[in-house]
Amino acid sequence: MADTMNGAQEKEFAQTTGAAANVNHSSNGGNGNSASYFRGYDPRNPMAHIHADDGPRLPAFGGEFQPGLWRPMPMEQRKFANPAPLGLCAFALTTFVLSCVNLNARGINAPNIAVPLAFGYGGLVQLLAGMWEMAVGNTFGATALSSYGGFWIAYGILLTPHWNITGAGGPYQTEAAQAIDPKMTDSALGFFLTGWFIFTTILLLCTLRSTVMFFMLFFTLDLAFLMLACGHYASDNNAPTASKKLTQAGGGFGMLAAFLAWYNAFAGIADSSNSFFLIPVFHFPWSEQGREARLAKVASRADAAHIS
Repeated sequence: MADTMNGAQEKEFAQTTGAAANVNHSSNGGNGNSASYFRGYDPRNPMAHIHADDGPRLPAFGGEFQPGLWRPMPMEQRKFANPAPLGLCAFALTTFVLSCVNLNARGINAPNIAVPLAFGYGGLVQLLAGMWEMAVGNTFGATALSSYGGFWIAYGILLTPHWNITGAGGPYQTEAAQAIDPKMTDSALGFFLTGWFIFTTILLLCTLRSTVMFFMLFFTLDLAFLMLACGHYASDNNAPTASKKLTQAGGGFGMLAAFLAWYNAFAGIADSSNSFFLIPVFHFPWSEQGREARLAKVASRADAAHIS
């Protein structure tokens, strides 16, 4: 992309991006061409102008399942309700039940009870919520909810006897597979969970400028995937004690993730029409809301100093 813009391009840029009208003009190597540099705009990085000034910024997540720049449509223009709380609740309940099993609560160690939830609630309903997030223009919410809906459907398939993916007589239990590694199933499940750990880490990085509760949801979920994957690897390495402890640790982090998902869901559901109180989501100091609070505090001090 060229480093200069003509008058028509400048006008079009200002109209389409909302950039400031005042620009700094400088000669370009003495060739007579003037280069117009908008505040914070680098033609080699078209997104650099975003939030380069002190103008109002978009709020971080408060129940909309979006940590970034996406702005929800005004209520009068919406054709869909906010789908994020539905997806969060579907994720939370399914994760809660499976985490109870991973923690061996009340001596239960068979995860089959999670299968109907994985298909019906955590899978189908969460996938639909992700599609509705796409309909309202929320890329992050659509990616996260749809993907975790797919995770639960895939996990339900893993535990369905008809598919026999990990059971006796399955592809990892053949004589050839057993000759290579008698516990090949554990390594395969470790690969499955490691992939979801990597994906969750990517989403986690997108929450660093949002809120504490939103960040903690993905942080605890990330650790849950990591612990569960390492638990399967430990089992394959003939370390049953370490495997059990890692699986229980994964269950503990999964339990935290479930309650944090419910917490964030409540933040998106509760308002003055249905609740006597609202719950805080604790904005990071470097987030959009944190920056607005600092600007307001500086303005308040300046006004106080001016009055005195």
